[in-house]
Amino acid sequence: MSHAEEIPHPPIVTEEEWLAERVSLLAEEKAHTREMDRINAKRRRLGMVKVEKDYVFEGTEGKKSLLDLFDGRRQLIVYHFMFEPTSDVGCPGCTSYINAINDLSDLPKRDTTFVMISRAPLEKLLKYKAEQGWAWNWLSSGGTDFNYDYKVTIDPAVTEPVYNYKDTKATGEMPGTSVFFRIGEDVYHTYSCYARGGESTTHSYALLDLTPYGRQEDFEDSPEGWPQRPTYG
Repeated sequence: MSHAEEIPHPPIVTEEEWLAERVSLLAEEKAHTREMDRINAKRRRLGMVKVEKDYVFEGTEGKKSLLDLFDGRRQLIVYHFMFEPTSDVGCPGCTSYINAINDLSDLPKRDTTFVMISRAPLEKLLKYKAEQGWAWNWLSSGGTDFNYDYKVTIDPAVTEPVYNYKDTKATGEMPGTSVFFRIGEDVYHTYSCYARGGESTTHSYALLDLTPYGRQEDFEDSPEGWPQRPTYG
């Protein structure tokens, strides 16, 4: 028995057999890409809801409103990091997610800001942030309804679970991503996703795909007047 037969592995085939299978799979991969383009185009046409409630977050520069978090830009992406007020460490899954994020410098170039928000007190967040060596802006929503309103803290006594949690008995903190859009000083909620809905958003393009403006490249099917630039340009 050869060593190759002792471990689980794909079938061993000829170069011709592999090429035929690879070409067949490529057709499916291209179809998947086009389907994602279609979904992203539909996402860019979602309606948006005006945020009427005033939220106050605690950050390194003091108290901040949701409008402040845009840092003057048009779009805001919030990663809801699971960190309960009574915990001393952040969620391992959320930690892995943030560790997987590398260079997001394309976001501010495309009028978009990225922040993390959790319910834990700011001092706990900053301690954990320093231990992990992260540079992202991380704020505390403790004492506000923000986590409840955007369905990342599930407490049946406070809010009804929605989205993929509505048929479960899940309670407590949930991972998620929410997107907001600014017109003047008015803030609008445009999108949220939860659990596996955000597992592929660990780089700039994937995060931009969640926003109303998308990647802002001319290959995209976007509404008339949306900001766009040459693809790969």
